[in-house]
Amino acid sequence: MSNAPAKNYSKDMTVGAPTALLLSFMLPMMMGNIFQQFYNIVDTIIAGRFIDAKALAAVGSTGSTTNLFFALGNGLATGIGILVSQNFGSGDMKNVRKVITNAFVIVSLTSLFVGSLGFIFSKPVLTHFLKTPADILDMAASYMAITCIGFIGTALYNTISYIMRGVGDSKTPLYFLIASSFINVFMDLLFVIVFDMGVVGLALATITAQAISAAGSIIYAFLKNPVFKIEKSDWKLDKDIIKKCYALGGSMALQSGLIALSFVILQRVINSFDYLVVAAFTTTSKIENIVNMQFKALQDSLSTFTGQNIGAKKGERVKKGFKSGATMMVIYAVVMIIVMMLFGDVLVKIFIDAKETEIIAFGSKAMKILSCFYLPLGMIYVCRGILNGAGDAMFPLISGIAEMTGRVIFPAFLCSLPFLGAWGLWVSTGVTWTIVGCTALVRYTMKDWRGGLF
Repeated sequence: MSNAPAKNYSKDMTVGAPTALLLSFMLPMMMGNIFQQFYNIVDTIIAGRFIDAKALAAVGSTGSTTNLFFALGNGLATGIGILVSQNFGSGDMKNVRKVITNAFVIVSLTSLFVGSLGFIFSKPVLTHFLKTPADILDMAASYMAITCIGFIGTALYNTISYIMRGVGDSKTPLYFLIASSFINVFMDLLFVIVFDMGVVGLALATITAQAISAAGSIIYAFLKNPVFKIEKSDWKLDKDIIKKCYALGGSMALQSGLIALSFVILQRVINSFDYLVVAAFTTTSKIENIVNMQFKALQDSLSTFTGQNIGAKKGERVKKGFKSGATMMVIYAVVMIIVMMLFGDVLVKIFIDAKETEIIAFGSKAMKILSCFYLPLGMIYVCRGILNGAGDAMFPLISGIAEMTGRVIFPAFLCSLPFLGAWGLWVSTGVTWTIVGCTALVRYTMKDWRGGLF
């Protein structure tokens, strides 16, 4: 079946110049990723500026754990999007619709289960595993428990977004994300400043905005996008499709889960320092998320590009996509290195009161350290995008193990060195990026792109 019926809501990436295709597809996602970071960034800014530094530390101390849960759902959504792109590239619209319907069942059930676990075990995990400082424990547990309740909204939004991107539509998810981001900002300010609800208000605002984003994009997709014109027969559960969704999506989820778990272990090391270091790491992590999200926009663009071309049996175009993606990555990395070297302190001040001079100085130096490793970081995303799109089920496991190993081994060791101390937290991140980047590049070179899937 032809892709023509969906032409106004899709993009065929099997023809045309790779660089132009990637840029036109990537730019809306870059904007979307910036707004998606608003959920946690606004929480961080409001916690640091309108509550206190301990509230900032409390919000930050939960990040690695909640990211573990969210990473599982996001990994599953990523795999589903790749299956959609491969079927779309081959012109099999019937199978595209079947993947969509089965995906919503899978994601809904999985996210409810995972979110429930997070809600139930939030305080025990923060207390016994992460050793969260006692003076921020109650705030951290409340924030994490409420955030986990809204996990299903995040998972469903990511799923519909990756499905839309799989057929070449990177703009529609952006529109709903922008709207919900502004709603989140308004509700954060209302709950914290007007109603004085503290971190509980921040969490409630976040999950409400996430739910609005998910509901709006799903309703619009089924009403307007021809790809979502589901027939009754499409709603039948298909064991083969469910197996493929969990096989590919599960490998992506495992990769994301291992990486997120490594951050949970890292958080334990972070929490061994006082709240000033925790607050500084929280602040630099938010800035790094912005940098990473733009790399991820390139990764997701390359995944869709690769998935469609693999589905259309045009493996040679994938090599051209890699060259274009690597070039764009280098340009972006160099620009961000310059920005961090010159304006690191300005960025840190966005998240913390100007009176917290020690945290600002600490965070500014940390950003300069991290920026020295942006090139290997970018290579991770370029290779990961290509390999994920090709359906390489082994690479997520390889990548996840490499990153987890680095984040488990290096932080405790480097922080124990007298001449590094707390700086070892940031140095270890850069070293891990370098190892994973080299691993990803080697894996990419192992593939004969004239052939089909792995």
